[in-house]
Amino acid sequence: MRAVRPDGAMAAAEAPEVLQQCGCKGIRTCLICEGQRCGDPPWQLSPQKTHHFLYCSDSGWAVGAEDSDFEGWAFPFPGVTLIEDFVTREEEAEMVRLMDRDPWKLSQSGRRKQDYGPRVNFRKQKLKMAGFCGLPSFSREVVQRMGLYPGLEGFQPVEQCNLDYCPERGSAIDPHLDDAWLWGERLVSLNLLSPTVVSMHREAAGSLLLCAAPSAEALGDSVIAPSRSVPCQEVEVAIPIPCRSLLVLAGAARHQWTHAIHRRHIEARRVCATFRELSAEFSPGGAQQDLGRELLQMALSFQGRPV
Repeated sequence: MRAVRPDGAMAAAEAPEVLQQCGCKGIRTCLICEGQRCGDPPWQLSPQKTHHFLYCSDSGWAVGAEDSDFEGWAFPFPGVTLIEDFVTREEEAEMVRLMDRDPWKLSQSGRRKQDYGPRVNFRKQKLKMAGFCGLPSFSREVVQRMGLYPGLEGFQPVEQCNLDYCPERGSAIDPHLDDAWLWGERLVSLNLLSPTVVSMHREAAGSLLLCAAPSAEALGDSVIAPSRSVPCQEVEVAIPIPCRSLLVLAGAARHQWTHAIHRRHIEARRVCATFRELSAEFSPGGAQQDLGRELLQMALSFQGRPV
């Protein structure tokens, strides 16, 4: 029998609780679906990296973690630009407020997402304009500001992907390389609401050559001869990302090192807006320059809604 409230309305207090759904597929899981599964979760089967290094934005080097076998040793880590306080607290709050006006779609590994870009089949290298009508209006000033910084001259994003991370869902993202058929040299991410850590991995064979970690006074001197080495596949480089900062990955950090965010590094709600530019194939002089021109014109109209 259903309960009746004092106002005479029927209540569903006796009804079973409806479990929240998630967007996980295959081996990817989050805290929601893990609670409904039996056996060992798949991510425990993946070997953890043995040697941990910390990226230093002042020097551009990855330095061995304290109290580790490689404390005091380092190697150059090019291709990373970190711009702190890229937006103000007020701008951050307004951007997230405007994002939350639109629906978030469930995504894998406990994330939610909003896409502003063409629909793409990367495996078949095909794309459709579909409902794409541009980046959101609240990104116009942010995009214009990007071009004022060294290394971001001429940056014209054709896609924006907003991702919502939450510790209650166990949000994370596996190590991956962004596509290079459609997306160009620079990947740009704006980190909002809470700090996090981007973890970099390299699965190539061979070893990294290490030097004694340079001091601030020695950064202008010639490179010190390598003295030790460590297998690439055993190394993880942590890049601390403060709140309201902009992270740019290019060069080796874009094409040779995968990037990930571990579950343990999401301690509060985090929203990330990632912007991608076109590859050479879709740029002037490329085989698909006409399509690229159409995509860019649409993107920079800043009239978009999530697709």
